[in-house]
Amino acid sequence: MTLLRLAERGLYCEAGDFYIDPWQPVERAVITHAHGDHARWGSERYLSSREAAGVLRTRLGSGATIRAVDYGEAIDVNGVRVSLHPAGHILGSAQVRVEHRGEVWVASGDYKTQPDPTCTPFELVRCHTFITESTFGLPIYRWPPDSEVFDAIRAWWRSNRDHGRASLLFGYALGKAQRLLAGLADADVGPVYTHGAVERLNRDYRHAGVRLADTQYASGMPRGHDFAGSLIVAPPSAAGSLWVRRFGAISTGFASGWMRVRGARRRRAVDRGFVLSDHVDWPSLLATVEATGAERVWVTHGTREPLVRWLSERGIEARVVASQWKGEEDTDPVEVPGEEITA
Repeated sequence: MTLLRLAERGLYCEAGDFYIDPWQPVERAVITHAHGDHARWGSERYLSSREAAGVLRTRLGSGATIRAVDYGEAIDVNGVRVSLHPAGHILGSAQVRVEHRGEVWVASGDYKTQPDPTCTPFELVRCHTFITESTFGLPIYRWPPDSEVFDAIRAWWRSNRDHGRASLLFGYALGKAQRLLAGLADADVGPVYTHGAVERLNRDYRHAGVRLADTQYASGMPRGHDFAGSLIVAPPSAAGSLWVRRFGAISTGFASGWMRVRGARRRRAVDRGFVLSDHVDWPSLLATVEATGAERVWVTHGTREPLVRWLSERGIEARVVASQWKGEEDTDPVEVPGEEITA
């Protein structure tokens, strides 16, 4: 049975007449998480996890019709049983479990199995067919422990402070920036300033009970304010902009899984790269797919062919599936009134 199929507007469940993370406006959209390539404006109705409701409302606006459900709460959509389960990617991220006539499919969205304090940990969901991302689908991508990454960030900040520089750390506005701020909450680093795109989403995280480092809105500081010795967290889209000039002497860093490859830091033109991803690395990707017990695996965005080949060699029916989802990219900056750049 093919419960889900790719249609013009995205991943479609014909039996239930709904889409998962549609690429174009639809009547019923089930949303895995609030990143811009998964949660697009214009659909008539949205279904999300309750944990995601705040950031999803910020992304879609006050006019969006959003139904929020608890993780694991099963609802009936035209005779199809649908439930959302933690994906561990960002706040409120979910895997979508779809069941009909004894057949179970799971669309993972983006996910990571490494826990962090900003979202509910990943939950393994067994199924017949698993639709998985493969953003970092190569053996080179293996994540170090978070403790090592945050120790390195603190050491970088201290060195910059001692040399009279500000530390400008780039991380995606939704998810990565808050993970950085949560990891530095007790680090005696600061003062900490934020770009408006980050600060607006910080409010949603704090409202959801996520503990972050104390922050101040950078653009709210008076003209001539001295930022030396501070840490500034901003989306990558701010790099090279006029907004950056206010900080004076700076050292730049970028937190991303892409920093595992040396050339990525050079292409980003930053001084330091910190390997911190909100996606599974290669070993976790393989372990998760196997643990689902799926007989069929669809592999979406990222480096897909190596994973398909690995699964096929082990007797699992696997195929590459086209997708407009982008994985770990700066897809979701938020425009903030008064900010010098819009992203």
